[in-house]
Amino acid sequence: MGEWKAQISLRVRQALRSELEQFAARERRKLGNITELLLEWAFEQLTTAGSTERLLKYKIRPSVMRGADSRAARHKP
Repeated sequence: MGEWKAQISLRVRQALRSELEQFAARERRKLGNITELLLEWAFEQLTTAGSTERLLKYKIRPSVMRGADSRAARHKP
């Protein structure tokens, strides 16, 4: 028989939700599918790291940086 799922609710910035929705549309998925996938992956990373401090210490930087701060970061000596 199927797997039982529980609904959760969280608050995110409006800009993040908009970006997630755009990404979901590009992937031809629903927002709920994308966020479920991300949450499961993130929790796996957290349990592997052992703590939020260790997880964030080894945070992966995005390959495509955005905004003025990213331009400054790319030009640091």
